[in-house]
Amino acid sequence: MATKKKAVRPGPGWGGGTSARGAASKTGDRKEERKEKRRFWLTYPTRLITSPVIWQLSQKFPIVFNVRQASVTDEIGILCLELEATRTELKAAISWLEKQGVKVEPVEINVIES
Repeated sequence: MATKKKAVRPGPGWGGGTSARGAASKTGDRKEERKEKRRFWLTYPTRLITSPVIWQLSQKFPIVFNVRQASVTDEIGILCLELEATRTELKAAISWLEKQGVKVEPVEINVIES
């Protein structure tokens, strides 16, 4: 009995020189910015404790986030957040967080995985 072959779809970024977002390929006119992962400590003031700040961030920016650690009380929220995006997107997202009143500091040492 003959084995039937499965159709294989090309992966992300395939499509005649453009990525899934329509940006030019690396050989094209515009260089595609690389994504990077960075970790930040976010400190929320009391007034933002019940606000869905991370959800709002995910709706406004094309960023992948991962909550690494969190501690929230009635007075303060402290969150270690890993963000994955281009440098431009990261800067815009951090700026937006700071405008909301969230203190953003880079994580210096990888304590969780070291």
